[in-house]
Amino acid sequence: MSLLNLETLQVSIGPVQAVRDVSLSLQAGECRALVGESGCGKSVTAMSLLGLMPAAAKINAKHWQFAGRDITQLTERDWRQVRGNQIAMIFQNPMTALDPTQTIGAQIAEPLRVHKGLSRREAKMRAIALLERLAIANPAQRAEQYPFEFSGGMLQRAMIAMAVVCEPELLIADEPTTALDVTVQAEVLCLLQEMRESSGTAMLFITHDLGVVAEIADSVSVMYAGQTVESGSLHNVFKTEAHPYTQALKRAVPSLENPRPLEAIAGTPPDLRKPPSGCGFAARCSQRMAICEEMPPQMSCGEAHLARCWLWHKDHPARWREQENIAKTSIKVGGKS
Repeated sequence: MSLLNLETLQVSIGPVQAVRDVSLSLQAGECRALVGESGCGKSVTAMSLLGLMPAAAKINAKHWQFAGRDITQLTERDWRQVRGNQIAMIFQNPMTALDPTQTIGAQIAEPLRVHKGLSRREAKMRAIALLERLAIANPAQRAEQYPFEFSGGMLQRAMIAMAVVCEPELLIADEPTTALDVTVQAEVLCLLQEMRESSGTAMLFITHDLGVVAEIADSVSVMYAGQTVESGSLHNVFKTEAHPYTQALKRAVPSLENPRPLEAIAGTPPDLRKPPSGCGFAARCSQRMAICEEMPPQMSCGEAHLARCWLWHKDHPARWREQENIAKTSIKVGGKS
C-alpha cells in the first residue's frame, strides 16, 4: 500500500489554474523527484500536500490519501497535528522560512515540544545532537545563534534539522540545493540520502536540476503547465524518455558523457489564466499533430511508465513515433515555420 496516493489534483488561485492535473504516489522510503520549468506548479503541489495554500485557493482531488487517511477530510486542527510531524518540508529559501527573532536551536526544538511533548531541556538537547549529526561544528554554541549568523549552507542544514527532527513519514524538499555551491550541494544531498535510508522516510524532491535528480531519485514525475506529463522509474524516464517535453529538457542539459551543443526549448509555457484545451506543450513541440488540439490522457509507454502524449496512443503505429512529421514542412515551433 502506498504511503501517499494522489490522483488528479487541481488547484486554482483566482483566475490562475496553477495545478490542472497532478497524480503521484509514494512508497515508504522512496524518493520521487518532481521536475519541470519554473512556474509549472511544482511548489504549489508541495504547498497543497502540506496544507499551506491560502484560504482563497480552490483545491480538488479525485483521490488523496496519506498513511491511510483521507486528506480531503482534514480540518485545520488535524493539519496542525500532521504538519511538521508526519509530513515536513524543507523550504526553498531558509533565510525567509526561518524566524529571524528566534535562535536556531529554539526553532529546531519547537516541533519536538509541540508534537512529541518533550520538555524544553530535552528538546534542546535533541536539537543540539541533530546539529552535530549534520556536521555543524560547535553545535551547542551554534544552537544559541540566530539565522543571520549562519552561512547559506549552514542555514540549509538547520532547515533540514527542523524538518526531520520529528522523523516524518514524508519529507518534501523544495529546491533544497538552489543557490548553494557544488560542494555544499553535494553535502546536503548526501545528508538527505543518509537520513532517508536510516529512517525509511519517503521524500518528494522538487527541482529543475536533472543532475540532482540522477543522484537522489528512485522515480520521477515531470510537470508542465500544471500537469504531470510523464512519470515512471528513474531509469525509464531518463533512458527511454517518452514525452517530447522530457526529451527537450534532457537536450537542454550539458552532458560530460555525450558532449553536444545545448538546445533551448523554443517558445514559452502557456498562460495558466487561459490554459490550452489540448496538449499544453503542443505549441512548442516539433512532433505536434492535429490531434494535439485535444487533451491527451495519461498513456502507458512501458511497465509503470506513463506519458500524457498522443504519440503513445494504442492506434498510433510505432513507426509513426520514429517518422512522424519528417515529411511535414508546415509545423510551427515557437512561432517559426
